[in-house]
Amino acid sequence: MLEGRIVRLEPLAPEHEEPLLAAGAAPEIWTWMQAPPPSSSRAAWASFFTDALAQGTAGTQAPFATRDARTGAAIGSTRFLTLRPDQRGLEIGWTWLTPSAWHTGANIEAKLLQLTYAFETLGCQRVELKTHEHNERSRSAMERMGATFEGVLRKYQVTPGIGPGWRNSALYSVIDDEWPAVKARLQARLRRYA
Repeated sequence: MLEGRIVRLEPLAPEHEEPLLAAGAAPEIWTWMQAPPPSSSRAAWASFFTDALAQGTAGTQAPFATRDARTGAAIGSTRFLTLRPDQRGLEIGWTWLTPSAWHTGANIEAKLLQLTYAFETLGCQRVELKTHEHNERSRSAMERMGATFEGVLRKYQVTPGIGPGWRNSALYSVIDDEWPAVKARLQARLRRYA
């Protein structure tokens, strides 16, 4: 568990399914995600959630439920994925928050908690973040935190039933040399929400 003042990241568990179903009801969350909105189909949501749990159990990803640290309400989810311990790297992704948690410092603190754990506990030398090339809200958030834009990976992912059936992904990263400055930047931004 990674705990801050605004959010608490809990390892994803079966008891999170219903609260996250409710938290994920707003369709605007899913505009650029390759997951079905919970409101589209209960079966599709159950499959998406079950897959996240299975990835966690298998150790191929580390999914979290994001809760409001003050109220305990489920407000979203995030994951460590593309785990490469031999290369001292991983990716932070599948991050989403319910719209009422946007502009509250929740995403800033979640990224601070995850990056601190990645660099200071796991000893990562590289953490990646990706998003749809047209997801300006996510790209702006990555740039404001100090992540470095590395380019657009063309036709990076197959996305059946979404758009043209593939996605170009904008790739960002933070490396260990940059971590102290990124950490200070995130901490300074977080102070605005004190």
